[in-house]
Amino acid sequence: MGLPTTMTAIEIAESGGPEVLRPVERPVPVPEAGEILIAVGAAGVNRPDVAQRMGLYPPPPGASDLPGLEVAGEVAAIGDGVTQWQEGDKVCALVSGGGYAQYVSAPAAQALPVPSGFDMVKAAGIPETFFTVWSNVFDRGRLAAGESILIHGGSSGIGTTAIQLAREFGATAYVTVADAAKARYCEELGATAAINYKEQDFVDEIRALTDKAGVDVILDMVGGDYLPRNIRLLKPDGRLLQIALMGGVKGELDLGRVMTRRLTVTGSTLRPRPVAMKGEIADSLRERVWPLFDAGKISPVIHQTFPLAEASRAHELMESSSHIGKIILSNA
Repeated sequence: MGLPTTMTAIEIAESGGPEVLRPVERPVPVPEAGEILIAVGAAGVNRPDVAQRMGLYPPPPGASDLPGLEVAGEVAAIGDGVTQWQEGDKVCALVSGGGYAQYVSAPAAQALPVPSGFDMVKAAGIPETFFTVWSNVFDRGRLAAGESILIHGGSSGIGTTAIQLAREFGATAYVTVADAAKARYCEELGATAAINYKEQDFVDEIRALTDKAGVDVILDMVGGDYLPRNIRLLKPDGRLLQIALMGGVKGELDLGRVMTRRLTVTGSTLRPRPVAMKGEIADSLRERVWPLFDAGKISPVIHQTFPLAEASRAHELMESSSHIGKIILSNA
C-alpha cells in the first residue's frame, strides 16, 4: 500500500495564544538525501513550540513552519544514501520542525531506535530533552560521578530527565520547583533535595545543604536575575549551563568571581545546530543512555497525552506549568 499524498498537520495560523493552532491538510513530505520519512505515532510538546506559536522563535532556514521538535513512529520511506534504517523500523527522532503532523521527514542521523518495551507515546518524550540534557550536562558541563548539580525547573521534561541521568551516573542532584507536590515527585525520582523557589531562597538553601560549599554544575532555564545567584553557588571550577531564558536575556555577572574561582559560563541552543553535530549527540546517547532505557532504569516522565487535533489544549497545559514531565500529542 502506497503512501498518501496529503496528511493532517497542526499549523500556526498567526502569532498568538493556543487558539491559533489549527488542523490543516498538508502534502506528505518527501525525504531528501540522508533523511527518513516517519509515520508519526506521537509527538512531544516543548516550550520552544510555545515560543514559536507566539512569534518569538522562528524556525531556522529550511525547517518546516509546523511546530514540533520530537517524534516517534515508523519509518515509512527512505531518502538516498540512508543505510542505517529500513522501512518499518520503529524510531524516535529529533526534528527541527514539523512534528505536529501525521508524517515528518527527519535526518537519519538524528533518529534512534524505540527502546525495548516503549510505546510511541513514551518514545516521543525522549529526543528533545535527552539530546538537550546529554549535550549540555555531560558533554559541555562534564558532570562526573561524585559531583553535584543544581537543576532549575526540576519537574519539567528537562528537569526530570536531568535528575534521572545524574542519579544513574553517580552525581548528587538538587532541584528547584514551584510547589510541594513537585518537590515530592522530584525527590522520589532521585533528587537529594527539592527547593520550593516560591517559598525559599534557593541560594540560602543550597548553601545550607552543602555546608556552604555550593555545587559543581548548574543547569538553568531561567536566566535574568538568576545569573548572579547561580554564580554565587558554583564551587571552584564550577560550570553554569544556560539553556533557556524564561526570566530574561540580561543579568549581572561578577567577572571577578568567575576569574578567581575559574568558573565556566556556557550556553547552547539545539534546534539550529548542524545535522552532523546532532548526529554525534545521537551516537553518544545510543552508546551511553540507551542501555539504561533497555534495562528499565530510566524513562521519560509522561504527564498527559492529547490527540493531535487538540494541540491547543496541550499548549494551554504547557503554559500553566502545572504539569510534571512531558506533554505528548498522539496520532493513535
